[in-house]
Formats: sequence, C-alpha cells, structure tokens
Amino acid sequence: MADLKYLFNPRHVAVVGASHKEGKIGHTVLKNIVESGYKGKVYPINPKGGEILGIKVHESISSIDGEIDLALIVVPASIAVSAVEECAKKGVKFAVVITSGFSEIGNIGAEKEMAEKARANGMRILGPNVFGIYSASAPINATFGPSKIRPGNIAVISQSGALGIAMIGKTADENMGLSTIVSIGNKADITEADIMSYVFNDEITKVIFLYIEGLENGREFMDLVKKKPDDMQIVAIKAGRSKVGARAVASHTGSLAGSDKIFDAAFKQIGILRAENLAEGFNWVATLAACPKPAGKNVVIITNGGGIGVLAADACEKYGVTLTSDMELLKKTFEDVMPKFGSYKNPVDLTGQAGGAEYREALERALNEDNIHAIIALY
Repeated sequence: MADLKYLFNPRHVAVVGASHKEGKIGHTVLKNIVESGYKGKVYPINPKGGEILGIKVHESISSIDGEIDLALIVVPASIAVSAVEECAKKGVKFAVVITSGFSEIGNIGAEKEMAEKARANGMRILGPNVFGIYSASAPINATFGPSKIRPGNIAVISQSGALGIAMIGKTADENMGLSTIVSIGNKADITEADIMSYVFNDEITKVIFLYIEGLENGREFMDLVKKKPDDMQIVAIKAGRSKVGARAVASHTGSLAGSDKIFDAAFKQIGILRAENLAEGFNWVATLAACPKPAGKNVVIITNGGGIGVLAADACEKYGVTLTSDMELLKKTFEDVMPKFGSYKNPVDLTGQAGGAEYREALERALNEDNIHAIIALY
C-alpha cells in the first residue's frame, strides 16, 4: 500500500468531478487547491472538457499521461464507486472521497465495494463523506471549506465534516495555526489511527485535536497512542455520550458510539485529554500549542480576586493539576509584591488593587523560580 506521505504531500493531484460552476463543491475544491499555493500539477476531471480557472480539463483520469498521487472524488454517489475504480486502475495512490450517501444512510454495500476495488489495485481511500484534507507542509488545501488556513502546529482530525469546517473557521478567528486538518468521515479504509501514526512523526505538529464518534479497533488505537512523542499532546472530543447522541452518531457517519465510561477510562489510561465541548477543547489546544511542556508538576495560580482563584483551584483538582503548597517557597516568592491583606497562599491573591505593575512583578518572580513549573494568571 502507498506511503501516507503522498496523502499529505502529493506531487500531482486530480479533482474528479471538478465543476465549471462557481459555488459547486467540485469548483470550490479545485479553487482552494490552486489558491493554497500548491506547487504540483492539478488535473481537473470532467467529461465536458474545456477549462476551469484557466486549467485544462481532462475528460477522464485515464487520459492523463503522468502519475497522480491524490485524487479528490466529487461526483454523485451513483457513480462514485466507478470513479474510485478508475482512479485505482490508473495507479492513483490515494483517493479522498468527498461524496456522501454511503454507510451513513445504510448504503454499506456500495461503500465496501468501493474499498475493495481500491484495495485490489493498491489504492487507499480517505472517506467517503468527508470535506477533504489540508496539509501545511505541501502546502495544499484540498477541502471545500474556507480558502485561507493559517499554517501552524495543530493537527485536527475530525470524523465530522461540518464540525471540521467549523474548526477551520474557529482556528482562524483565534489566530491558531494548523499543520494539517483531515476529515475521516465513514472510515471505509483510512482511520484516525492511520492519520495519527503519520502525524506522530511530523516535526511541525505539537498538538492533535481529535473529534471522533466511534472506534472500530479500540485496542489498536490505545496501543498507538502509547507510542506518541512525549512532547505531543492529544485533546479529544468523543461524541455520543448519551443514548440519543449514540443514535445520532449512527445516522451521521454510520459509527457505533460505544460505552462512554469505557472511552473515559481508556482516554485517562493513555493520556488523552477529553474535552466536554468545542470551547473547552479549543482553550486546551490553544494553551498546549503555545506553551512549552512544564518541567515539573508545581503549579501556582496568581489572581487579583479570591472567588475566581477558588474556582480555578477547584478546576485544578478536577483535572489532576497539582497546586504547590510549599509555604516557604510561596512566601519567599510573593510576600513582597502584595499588600499585607493579600495572600501568598496558593492561589496567590494580589488583591483587587493589583494592576499591571504588580502582576508583572509577581509573574517575573514566579517565572524565575525553578521550583514553580507552571503559572495560571487570572485577571
């Protein structure tokens, strides 16, 4: 089977179902590839021929002379299987099947047939029912989502296409950069484990943000995560907590949600941070992507309000964050930067009269203290 490097760094790309009509998915995908600065050859495929965006359109993928590493399939479900087979026979290494209408609506047979035809010719499939793939290293934006994606050190792997597109928008709003974003959809072939195994070896990626609805092979997934680099973190949102949610998952991507308690225990065992929702997940990802890994476990909260400090302390206990209780250390570090009615106990309360100068002094002292490994500053 083909090396995954050709999925993330394809030398030449085809868009099967490229559309002449602006606003169609087949047009948007092609336009995003071109505008992302992709350096390889791009082959639009459409039986009508002609030109799209000034690029010659080929009537079929078999009519192309050169090699193709990646094909984006953007045709109706009724002809998607034959399109995949044609790509496989051409020698295409990877097909990203954007087309929906397969196992998520009960059309399991066609999805299996698609995967079998690809596998028989040595081609791998991402999807179906996906929004595409973005890779900063290529660079290539082969999605029908936003055209402008900020490069960075966060990898997003999403089983939900719509949620993945929303994640692109959110990262742009928050000035968070992406190393890659991959939509895995129905997982007829390539799974989140396959993508993660590649990303683990990516020197750019620091954090993986994972949205999943179910796992086909939980043990394989756990064994893989245990091999991740020590300096790489994984934040996950696992949907389908409730019975109603689990039923919705089945109709969305055709996945089985599985026992939520089992997922909770498994994630804790292998060191995955499970976020309750997107807002929480993005906060964690942004922090992990921007901050170095602490040298130890001693954490100090610095605040100018007692109540918010208590809430932060509660959250620390909930998530297993160790607040240092070394009173000699705390007194030595903070006693001189607060009024007498302040508190150098942890949380460190600089009191409501503390302004920028007091915070700067307290933070500088904490950062220069080797036995304080991380700081939570609240204002």
